[in-house]
Amino acid sequence: MPEEIQRKDVETAADTRKKGIEQAYARTRKSLIARLENWDDQRTWDEFYQTYWRLIYSVGLKAGLRSEEAFDVVQETILSIAKQSKKRLYDPERGSFKTWLMNMTRWRINDQFRKRKKDTAMAEAEWNDDRKTAVIDRFEDPKGDLLERMWNVEWKKNLADAALARVKAQVSPKQYQVFDYYVVKQWEAKKVQAHLGVSMAQVYLAKHRVGAVLKRELAKLEKHAKQ
Repeated sequence: MPEEIQRKDVETAADTRKKGIEQAYARTRKSLIARLENWDDQRTWDEFYQTYWRLIYSVGLKAGLRSEEAFDVVQETILSIAKQSKKRLYDPERGSFKTWLMNMTRWRINDQFRKRKKDTAMAEAEWNDDRKTAVIDRFEDPKGDLLERMWNVEWKKNLADAALARVKAQVSPKQYQVFDYYVVKQWEAKKVQAHLGVSMAQVYLAKHRVGAVLKRELAKLEKHAKQ
């Protein structure tokens, strides 16, 4: 019984955290779109935001930022990119979009660390912690590759998640659910069949059809990243 109570407490905490992140995402997105109100093609920027916000947010957290700071990085990074795109400062000939986005994110992360250091309301002792100072210095060191290694790991995960989100909007809820259990969660076909009340043929059909859409969306995202 104690183990079951503990498990439920963990699940409740995870649900609360997820809800908090979703609410922060919605506020950040709304604020971002409002700040883009005088610019053309908000729909494109909204799609860009939905594709890359998790990547930027996750790397910000792993760099040592708090959740609200990581969301500030998301917004400021995308705003900076939007401003640069209007001035055509991004040159595909000088490097990939993936690397460019990483560098834009790195600079905004560094901005948050510098802002935190200057916050007089924060206890000075927090900034005398050698371990935290070391983390900050590594990210501010342009020769350091810690962020780049994390970026590459998170990039692959985000690419898959972004592609799945696009796929979900293109196929039926039932087909996506079958695909999610069978391919993503890697359940056995018989377990999927019994759990969802579908035939074995439907399981394999969903794998084929949804898998084809996923492959197409991944190819689009990868092509964009190399430009």
